[in-house]
Amino acid sequence: MLKKELRKNYLQKRELISTQDLEDLSLKIANKLLELAIWYYDYYHIYLSISSKKEIETSYILSILQGKDKNVIVPKITSDTELTSILLTDNTKLHVNSWGVPEPVDGIEIEERKIQVVFIPLLAFDLNGNRVGYGKGFYDSFLSKCSKDVLKIGLSLFEAEEEISDVNKLDVPLNYCITPKKIYSF
Repeated sequence: MLKKELRKNYLQKRELISTQDLEDLSLKIANKLLELAIWYYDYYHIYLSISSKKEIETSYILSILQGKDKNVIVPKITSDTELTSILLTDNTKLHVNSWGVPEPVDGIEIEERKIQVVFIPLLAFDLNGNRVGYGKGFYDSFLSKCSKDVLKIGLSLFEAEEEISDVNKLDVPLNYCITPKKIYSF
């Protein structure tokens, strides 16, 4: 299926999820993550959820990372296609930008090459590790600046599609995708 169709279908599927179900599914995803052998790294990049788009609630994963005393990095949008990586600390002030994305006002910028694990938002993914986001290319651009060994972990409320038919050379595939029911490894 084409990305445009998948984007439309999965945005509609998300709208049907209740707030309570979203919380329950998000907690299941966080618990599934604990099964992965990824907790020995130091630098983890995680997005902050856009509640209006019913994204997976990442606060559960943030709690795990903070409980394990990891360096947590969050994105800040700096242009129409670019993210910078800011270290999340107790003093980090957050605000919601014009797109509804919670992000740090300012803070300590972390070089992308230092990041070892990235949790990636998505709408849909396929059995080959390809993903469909909102279509702006933020994460593909960001991931191209990270180390080639960075672990890319998608978080999805839904199971995999068979195939995304219009993948292009700039699309960066996932290493894993976590759903409430399963861990996909690519």
